[in-house]
Amino acid sequence: MTTVRDIQADKWIRRYRPTGDAPVRLVCLPHAGGSASFYYPVALAHSGAADVVVLQYPGRQDRRHEPCPASIEEYADLVHAVLAPEPALPTVLFGHSMGAVIGFEVVRRMERDGTGDAVRLIASGRRGPSSPLRENVHQRDDDGIVAELRSLNGTDLTRLGDDEILRMTLPAIRSDYRAIETYTCAEDVTVACPVTVLVGSADPRTPLAEAARWRRHTTGEYRLEEFPGGHFYLTGQQDAVNREIAAELAALRR
Repeated sequence: MTTVRDIQADKWIRRYRPTGDAPVRLVCLPHAGGSASFYYPVALAHSGAADVVVLQYPGRQDRRHEPCPASIEEYADLVHAVLAPEPALPTVLFGHSMGAVIGFEVVRRMERDGTGDAVRLIASGRRGPSSPLRENVHQRDDDGIVAELRSLNGTDLTRLGDDEILRMTLPAIRSDYRAIETYTCAEDVTVACPVTVLVGSADPRTPLAEAARWRRHTTGEYRLEEFPGGHFYLTGQQDAVNREIAAELAALRR
């Protein structure tokens, strides 16, 4: 298990187009099994206006030989520790699916240590933290996990025909599903920061009513926006999602 003391921040942080004097920061948190490269188009879209930090989790791509964090809490502790030494800037955290819950838990830690005053959270493609999640994808065999990926259209499954790539990819996906499927949060746990929720209208894992349960987890501003598409609606709605991100970054500059 990776501990906070073992962290090498340069392994975690990707800045695809560094901006030295940005007034705000955008932190992107990938989905289960996802990698930093998923957010490359987002990074390019906002690099002129923000310091865009994309997280690369252990267990994938260039970090595939490192063990994945075992729980959402461990993910949040590590991400919080990675971000803590960064120069202080007003920050938008954007997380999709599992990344949304990690973002929520990171905000809790930022607010706990007094660094969360100028923070906003965008929670994409994820039901509210306390919404019951009765799924066991992590307990399925490899074929069962691939079937789940196919149902969500979130992975280029043509690559999974290669047995070597399949073996490299599935352990991280299984571990991440275990982390998110065993995560629990009480209904009265809140953050003070504004929360904007983005969801696909045909998302089989995030019905609109479940996405709306984020409302009970913030004492700040709350907004929900629905987009055409499924769980990975944002790949087909990139311009609209970037407008939402730009609006949240602009709100921090006021």
